[in-house]
Amino acid sequence: MKDVAQHAGVSTATVSRVLNGHAAPTPETRERVLAAIEELGYRPNALARSLRTTSTQTLGLVISDLLNPFFAEIARAVEDEARSHGYCVVIGNADESAEQEATYVRTLLDRRVDGLLLCPATDDPSLVREVSAGGVPLVLLDRTVRGATCPVVRADGSEALTALARRLVGAGHSRIGVIAGPPDTSTGRERSDVFTGALGGAAQIVHGDFRQESGSQAAAKLIDDGVTALVAMDNLMGLGALGEIKARGLRIPHDIAIAVFDDQPWFPLLDPPITVIAQPTVEMGRAAARSLLALINGQQPDDVRLSAKLVLRGSCGEAEL
Repeated sequence: MKDVAQHAGVSTATVSRVLNGHAAPTPETRERVLAAIEELGYRPNALARSLRTTSTQTLGLVISDLLNPFFAEIARAVEDEARSHGYCVVIGNADESAEQEATYVRTLLDRRVDGLLLCPATDDPSLVREVSAGGVPLVLLDRTVRGATCPVVRADGSEALTALARRLVGAGHSRIGVIAGPPDTSTGRERSDVFTGALGGAAQIVHGDFRQESGSQAAAKLIDDGVTALVAMDNLMGLGALGEIKARGLRIPHDIAIAVFDDQPWFPLLDPPITVIAQPTVEMGRAAARSLLALINGQQPDDVRLSAKLVLRGSCGEAEL
């Protein structure tokens, strides 16, 4: 700032006024300061400014897996909503690791983000308690943890999962395999419980880790066990299951039916197109950002629960066409 002041021939106080949007002594003085800033390539120190204003105008977002298209779309929606309110978003990829998640969360807190959005890697509440104890506004997104008291924004797939279960049973499937997520995540546990409950417990379950390879391995085991329908509880595990089906030369839906929790742009383009449970990802991301901004502004937003929907295509039988 001193360099800018010297270059423009003004005081540092005048430079500060221009940087903060206040009036300069004259329009000509303001133009000289702006020209000096441009010529010298000066950028204000955001962290230093935050010590004075108590705000960095940044939000932290720690997502479970950046390679998962579901989370990538959510991150985009969070950014869009935050930007419309004058905030930037700094993103950390936990890579489905509780340790990496904790590292990113603490790093973002050290960078003085104004608030934090977190997609928890596990049900363990210790990290959430740590953030809450520090007084940082926190919203959980997609997943929750045991005993959470902060706002949670998520999709409810109960009705869609129940409808899918009834559809498969109605199509004559009695040996249904479930590729479930990790049981130590709220989404992994709840989706499996709702779906198998709708089947009266008559399902074979293999747990994956929300990754494509685990979906392939789970599908292989279930197909070997003689299931006639597969339901993958996230899109990457669904891709793995589709790869295994293709590798075995099985025909969908003639040899085996398949449905996937989460839609993707390419699922309708496959032959046959894939039946899915579609989550409102854009609405989830935007709602989470709004909830966090409300917390930052001293409000107490309620939990947000949006509805997922069953999208019937061709991968579970001719009856749905």
